[in-house]
Amino acid sequence: MAHYVITIDTGTTNTRCILWNEKREKIAEEKSKVGVRNTAIDGDNGKLKAAVKACLDQLLVDGKIGYDEVKRVIASGMITSNVGLVEIPHVVVPASKEDLARATKSVLLKDVCPLPIWFIPGVKNSGGKITLGNFESMDIMRGEEVESIAILESCPKGHKYLLVLPGSHTKFVSVDEQGQITGCLTTITGELLSSITNDTIIADAVGKKYVEKDTYQKDMVLLGYDTACRSGIGRSCFSGRILNQFVTDDKTKVANFIFGVVFQNDVMAIKNSSALQTSRDTTVIIGGKEPFSTAFTDILKHDGYFEKIEHYIGREDVPLSALGAYAIAELSGIL
Repeated sequence: MAHYVITIDTGTTNTRCILWNEKREKIAEEKSKVGVRNTAIDGDNGKLKAAVKACLDQLLVDGKIGYDEVKRVIASGMITSNVGLVEIPHVVVPASKEDLARATKSVLLKDVCPLPIWFIPGVKNSGGKITLGNFESMDIMRGEEVESIAILESCPKGHKYLLVLPGSHTKFVSVDEQGQITGCLTTITGELLSSITNDTIIADAVGKKYVEKDTYQKDMVLLGYDTACRSGIGRSCFSGRILNQFVTDDKTKVANFIFGVVFQNDVMAIKNSSALQTSRDTTVIIGGKEPFSTAFTDILKHDGYFEKIEHYIGREDVPLSALGAYAIAELSGIL
């Protein structure tokens, strides 16, 4: 009898597969440094197919089971895009977890897995025509919707939320009192930080090093944020060089300053973009890895616009994407 479930999460650069038992406990995990970026570069998804198959096969070896013991295989993330395995249309906001469950599609890919794979779609802000007049309100996500569902599972019902998911591309997700996703907003803050740290004249001032959890300095982060609010990101970044040349030779301090500078872009977007539906009484829940989550928490509290800000503490052993995918699969009735 089939008892096991497998979740697949594919992003831009990585794929992660997890084997679960019937008690919703993680039995094994496999990762591959192959994502949809490889499809975009190669022009076909051959590498991605091979990587997913290899992860699935190894999971069975790790768990000492066969496919006849696997009840369902569930996939989410960029794997459902045009550069993934199967393109599944986005669900248009407002999007509830029930909407995502209903839109989940089963596809058999025999060269990847002998069982059908159930693909959870992403979410987009509009189903209408996008023009020069409304493009700024448009946004899309694949993967962050299941992460959002996982966070919302632990939140009190009947409240408006803004979920913050930092990363190379930071996602902000607004949720209404009914638990529906009402909008998402994407910034490339992580990529900007990488470029500033490694590929500009500021690289010398920060020693080409990022802020780590144990090198985080709140006062310098807030100084960077306040400076960027007054002078803009470009000028403030160069001010990091000024700091290093004339104020301090501690490159860690300057790195923290630059860390705060780049976050100003995100806070401005949250307040002014038409892609999100938020207000001062929206509860902000900040997820993601350190030190990003702590920096965002400190900056938003310092800024003072939002009245309630919470720091989400999740399970370190299981990614949000897998937990959310599992929850949606349960709701869809396929488990």
